[in-house]
Amino acid sequence: MSIELLIKFLGWCTILNIGLLIWWAAFIIFAHDWVYRMHGKWFNLSYEQFDTVHYAGIAFYKLSIILFNVAPYLALRIIM
Repeated sequence: MSIELLIKFLGWCTILNIGLLIWWAAFIIFAHDWVYRMHGKWFNLSYEQFDTVHYAGIAFYKLSIILFNVAPYLALRIIM
């Protein structure tokens, strides 16, 4: 695999993952009650637990995107 192909791959992975992150955050921000009701059918969570789980999940996902997509992409762009 060439470095140019890897740079393109990481760039598209970053775009797709950030899109998914924005979609997830938008659902939690704008449809909080609906998402809580949907999850309430499967899990017995309080509002506070629900918010904590999603906030931690979003934070972990964002850090993972930075660590595994953005940082390698930028490092490869710097050396090319």
